[in-house]
Amino acid sequence: MIEFKQVEVSDKAWVTDLLEKSDFYGCEYAFGNTYMWSPVYDIKIARYKDFYLVKNSYGYLFPLGNGDLHEVIGELNRCGDLVFTNVACESLDSLKCYNTQISTNRDFYDYVYEYDTLANLCGKKLHSKRNHLNRFYENNWSFEEITAENIEEVTAMHNRWCDEKMIYCDSDKLKEAGAVIRGLERFFELGFIGGVIRVDGEIEAYTFGEPAYNRCNDMFVVHVEKAFTNYQGTYAAINREFVARLCGEFRYINREEDMGMANLRKAKMSYCPAFLVEKYKVRFM
Repeated sequence: MIEFKQVEVSDKAWVTDLLEKSDFYGCEYAFGNTYMWSPVYDIKIARYKDFYLVKNSYGYLFPLGNGDLHEVIGELNRCGDLVFTNVACESLDSLKCYNTQISTNRDFYDYVYEYDTLANLCGKKLHSKRNHLNRFYENNWSFEEITAENIEEVTAMHNRWCDEKMIYCDSDKLKEAGAVIRGLERFFELGFIGGVIRVDGEIEAYTFGEPAYNRCNDMFVVHVEKAFTNYQGTYAAINREFVARLCGEFRYINREEDMGMANLRKAKMSYCPAFLVEKYKVRFM
């Protein structure tokens, strides 16, 4: 029987070792993301031989690693109804020999962009983004990386943002706020990279994420991006400045899903994604 355990920061080393042997691009495999959201979705992890296994309140992630996949599936199937969530399209072929029911939900596809697209905003389609940014650049602004010297300011800004948005009246947003705080508390141990935008010395926006450790090591996953709207273009500025200054070693930037929110989908599509990471739910019959 496979024994699943609570996610601890100390698990990062062995998980990363297995992630680097994979070709997975989905944001749900990023270890920091798993750690942040583990209390919300009852996420637990396990190592079975050379496979990394993740269990949550909806089922399991597709097993990641090397070895006999069918052996792992057989072990997981002993626990009862087996459901894989967020299965990448290229992984479906390996499940053809099973009797399964496959479905998908566009709301949970990840948006992946070329570095140059977000850093340079070239082309006619992004002309309006450049104009939006130019309005922001008229302010007395600055950018800096999140460090041990300003992490407390970032946390304080996050709490002010939550107060302003009255997230305490929305259970889903309250859960997200808790996940973000969990990430900020162990920011450096988790290997997060982040940045802030200041206007007149005050933090108006912040963002952070982590490399998506896989065989290519060519993608960065942005987990969180928050900004006040006191100035036109603040969100556009934190998006562009962070990528341009701190993500230059990556070809792709994964800005995660839109969760079916119409405004968020419109915003993510407006930046011209290179591709979407399609995800499927596979129920074993």
